[in-house]
Amino acid sequence: MEDLGTVSWPPAPIRTDRLVLRASEARDRPAFVELLASPEVHTYLGGPRPRAELERALPEVPERWPGSFVVDLDGAMIGQILLRRATGHRRPAAAGKADLGYMFLPRAWGSGYAAEACAAALGWLADALPGEPVVLTTQSANAGSMRLAARLGFTEVERFEAWDAEQWLGMRPPRTPSG
Repeated sequence: MEDLGTVSWPPAPIRTDRLVLRASEARDRPAFVELLASPEVHTYLGGPRPRAELERALPEVPERWPGSFVVDLDGAMIGQILLRRATGHRRPAAAGKADLGYMFLPRAWGSGYAAEACAAALGWLADALPGEPVVLTTQSANAGSMRLAARLGFTEVERFEAWDAEQWLGMRPPRTPSG
């Protein structure tokens, strides 16, 4: 995966009705450790990383690179949105396209935050890179992620086997910039 090229980073914070999408800060480090070490979060992502390893390895300001948004609720990180270029994607239909990823802390599940944050990030992308299609890959067994993909306008391109599980690849057609 690579960054989004000519996009200026970080953008101004993106505000929704309940959330702020912003670049990471040092205060987010404990939440990143929790997110990356969570067995629940990583059920469909290959398993969690050991907390002690994360405590040693994560920089003071984790995940501060183009395309990585912290999802902030009331001043605290509850998740991460990732937008990267899928240059090395295993599936030809996805190669070179913008790729959406997301992770949320379990305490934030079930409140619509992921849909709200992903929609805001996709709106930002449509303004930053007009005409850019977006892909999303998830395990087909991940019912919540499958529902979110449909809600965001992704439609199935293909299913394939990888990482010992069936994967679902969806694509969202290009959107025009918001006015």
